[in-house]
Amino acid sequence: MAVVTVAVGTAGLCSIPSALAAQDPPGGSLGGGSGSGTDAHASAGVDGDKVSSAVSGAIVFDRSKNGTGSSVGPVTSTTSWTPPACYYAPKYTPKALESQMRQVWESSAPSPEWSLKTQNYFVNGDPYKDFNKDKEGKGYWWDAYVTEGREADPASQDCDKLPFWVDKGAAPPADAPQAISPEMLAQLAYAEIRVPSTKVTLAPEGTTKVNLPTWAWLDTANFKPVSVTASVPLLGLSATTTAEPVSLTIKPGTDDAVTYPASGQCGIHDGQIGEPYAKGKSDETPPCGVKYLRSSGDGSYKLQATITWEISWTSTTGQDGDLPDGTFGAEQDVVVQEIQAVNR
Repeated sequence: MAVVTVAVGTAGLCSIPSALAAQDPPGGSLGGGSGSGTDAHASAGVDGDKVSSAVSGAIVFDRSKNGTGSSVGPVTSTTSWTPPACYYAPKYTPKALESQMRQVWESSAPSPEWSLKTQNYFVNGDPYKDFNKDKEGKGYWWDAYVTEGREADPASQDCDKLPFWVDKGAAPPADAPQAISPEMLAQLAYAEIRVPSTKVTLAPEGTTKVNLPTWAWLDTANFKPVSVTASVPLLGLSATTTAEPVSLTIKPGTDDAVTYPASGQCGIHDGQIGEPYAKGKSDETPPCGVKYLRSSGDGSYKLQATITWEISWTSTTGQDGDLPDGTFGAEQDVVVQEIQAVNR
């Protein structure tokens, strides 16, 4: 794993002038950088007038306890809630922000009126004076970041405040609800969760018969809790979001079928999802499975198996809580044949 350090300071972000030009004063972000992160062992800090981070944002993600492999994927919330598309976090020291703003004022400010308003905002005491350079080392200018992959989401434009100052150890202003907090970090870690694909084992496997109960189960070794930790090293703040499997839902792929149980939802019992078929169980009803009532003809049915994951979070502040359950599933082909009988 390579750890790359990106300096956010006098070296500048070349996209900043165009980002500013697209904003109407006095709102607007100077940055809007992506919030992607490394897997682990990342660091961040301040070197002179540069805020340095191991990522192109303020947040570092530790994915070392996440799901792995080619079949993993993100969970989808079971509600309309989604992780935040943008957030506010530390981005500039006073000298770094001054360098950025003076470049904009000298070259590509949207208008003289906008330049005057932002000069009043950052320099002339309405509300800040001289970029808060008298507070150098005592806090940071916070600015907006866009969550990686959400750049085209209209919600990414909700973080439209100009950079604002936050003293070290102080809470961000109440009128910036997207400001980084333990819960916000947990929500961003939620978007980074990856869980294994849900291919169930069937008996009979691949091809089954009409009116024959088909047993279904999962290899529980592949379905254990996973977690991602999101941190802001500059603030010494971290939150860990954990996803734990709680149930399997089976949809046969046709209305001409019966599921076991009738709801199609197989719970986890003693760490096991479903029960493997074994010799001598042919007359038993499977605790998790399906019975097809009609042949699939020359094709197959698309059986869909979906795991529901219960998601919770903890943080270095002692705060914790729950987030909406997430789901991730997969389809697999099931061929259903008629049982042929010959009468003599």
